[in-house]
Amino acid sequence: MAVDGDLVDGDDTGPCAVIDALEQLGSQWRLVVLHDLQEGEKRFNELKRSTDASARTLSRVLDDLQELGFVARRMEPDAPVATFYSLTDKGESLRPVLGEIESWADEWLEACNE
Repeated sequence: MAVDGDLVDGDDTGPCAVIDALEQLGSQWRLVVLHDLQEGEKRFNELKRSTDASARTLSRVLDDLQELGFVARRMEPDAPVATFYSLTDKGESLRPVLGEIESWADEWLEACNE
């Protein structure tokens, strides 16, 4: 039971799961990349162009998303070496969540579209 808004040990109805999830999804750039990869596997430079992220930022974000298990990296050894990124099953599981956020934004954030 909560006292003065504080959670008591054993009370799992609080915001902890939401906070943990948002910490994993983290930054604007992580969300942009996850949203962009919903279209399918992309090369690094394709992601760079479609997200407008700098190479340094994109590299850092992709490394973070790989470490968290949202993104997989595949290397083609042919010359020139090509690196491809795609969503893992964990990343794919965010598809309905991102869709709901997009629907909410379409309804409630009209000012951004003007």
